[in-house]
Amino acid sequence: MPEITLHVNGLEHRLDVPDRMLLTDALRQRLGLTGTHVGCEHGVCGACTILLDDQPVRACLTLAVQADGHRIRTVESVAPSEEELHPVQQAMRDCHGLQCGFCTPGIVMSLLALHEQEEPPGPEEIDETLSGHLCRCTGYRNITEAAHRALGCAGHAGPADAAGHEHEGAGR
Repeated sequence: MPEITLHVNGLEHRLDVPDRMLLTDALRQRLGLTGTHVGCEHGVCGACTILLDDQPVRACLTLAVQADGHRIRTVESVAPSEEELHPVQQAMRDCHGLQCGFCTPGIVMSLLALHEQEEPPGPEEIDETLSGHLCRCTGYRNITEAAHRALGCAGHAGPADAAGHEHEGAGR
């Protein structure tokens, strides 16, 4: 078994792993980072999305040995503190952009990558990013609203009720 070094959420880990071990398994089973969810195991659903050298990747399609020496960020690293959420997480909460929460970590990681870009993403880029994630609970409206809010898209007015009234804390 090869020994690899994973730099995960700012910490270095040396692991002996089988050649065919998936990165999801290394993160979840070896490092106890269970926020990276395993959904379809075919790279379709996006639940396993992590950042590898600041780029979103499907951890279920990545072998642990491929991540040797690279920087990995998981959903466990996103919130600045236990008392404070990252703006992407806060928008998901404020806009009710989650239900069961299974897909949420992968969505948050993809949106985090957009949030950290030098140039702010446009609505089309946000929608394209979200199209790579499957959510079985929602109709995507609240997830999309949260993404646009967190990433500061022009023209965002915030979630409104059926009468067109903005909810408290919505908008800019």
